[in-house]
Amino acid sequence: MAERDAAGAGGIEAERGSDSPDSDSDSENGGASGESEMDFLRNLLSRTLGLGSEKPEKVLDELTLDGVSRFMQSEKCRNVVCIVGAGISTSAGIPDFRSPGTGLYANLQSYNLPYPEAIFEINYFKQHPEPFFALARELYPGQFKPTVCHYFIRLLKEKGFLLRCYTQNIDTLERVAGLDQEDLVEAHGTFFTSHCLGSSCKKQYTLDWMKEKIFSTVTPKCDKCQSLVKPDIVFFGESLPPRFFTLMQSDFQKVDLLIIMGTSLQVQPFASLVSRVPTNTPRLLINKEKTGQSDPFMSLMGLSTGMDFDSEKAYRDVAWLGECDAGCTALAELLGWKNELEDLVKKEHSAIDAKSGQAGEAGASPSPPRAGATASPSAPPAKPGSSPQKESDAGSKAE
Repeated sequence: MAERDAAGAGGIEAERGSDSPDSDSDSENGGASGESEMDFLRNLLSRTLGLGSEKPEKVLDELTLDGVSRFMQSEKCRNVVCIVGAGISTSAGIPDFRSPGTGLYANLQSYNLPYPEAIFEINYFKQHPEPFFALARELYPGQFKPTVCHYFIRLLKEKGFLLRCYTQNIDTLERVAGLDQEDLVEAHGTFFTSHCLGSSCKKQYTLDWMKEKIFSTVTPKCDKCQSLVKPDIVFFGESLPPRFFTLMQSDFQKVDLLIIMGTSLQVQPFASLVSRVPTNTPRLLINKEKTGQSDPFMSLMGLSTGMDFDSEKAYRDVAWLGECDAGCTALAELLGWKNELEDLVKKEHSAIDAKSGQAGEAGASPSPPRAGATASPSAPPAKPGSSPQKESDAGSKAE
């Protein structure tokens, strides 16, 4: 699904108000993730207080997209890290979380939730899984095509720039676009695997198994112990994967350019990645609006490492405001990659259409939504003990 601004929907950013560790998760990870999180917090505090940091030095010849493109074509830029959220998937028809009127949180009334975020809270899910699985059926991975932005990241990989892509999204579109597991840190988990929630079982299940259960409107239960089975996406109240903390330690020492796309940077600890880069590493934001900026009070005290686009002290941060696809196209054009990017999108989308057409003829998968469809939950949750309603329209909105 996508960036979980909350935890797991379509272009859904797996966003949570906080990503505080859960005691169950810590015990499963043998305490390793807890140690990594402590290291993360120590290093972040050190950077925020400016302990042992470099003296700020301007690396870009100008704080514009042109300046970024010239930097990328220089000898100084070898390792690019992308951090992305739901905004890179909205043009695929997957909603983000917070956009007024169209975001996921604004369209969950039919689920009769106590509050919108409850659909992605682990404790609520354990008691009332039906709303989540009804929503998952509408926004399930495999029904959407990667966007221009996803394929731009793939070009970064093919041209040897991409060190890693850190994604909040659980829509798996980065993988569909051609990124391998090694290229990705899926900070808010993935639908590729699922696990039984039984404390003494924990049996693993495949993507195909979970898909069959979801589309048959059967609440997934373990065939060994009959406990609830949950996709391996990170809900509110669960820890992020250990891989997030492990790779962050090395990747953010090597990064030459940080590209932030389609995220509100409101979810911790993911949002604090912008402060992990070295002092003189340029940071490019491609987004509808500016975000991740320093708190004015903290800036006056010299204690903030947030982004600075407009002050007299700005020296490395660039904001390109607009749709993510348009921003990636603009940068590709400056780099001389525009035609290559357009050809790649056309070729890959044609291959996806051909594959889905063959699967449809064989009755192997549901029809994809209409072009431009967005996601909106339409089926109300079933009462406990019953099954959620089936989708009445294969082309129904997913936003």
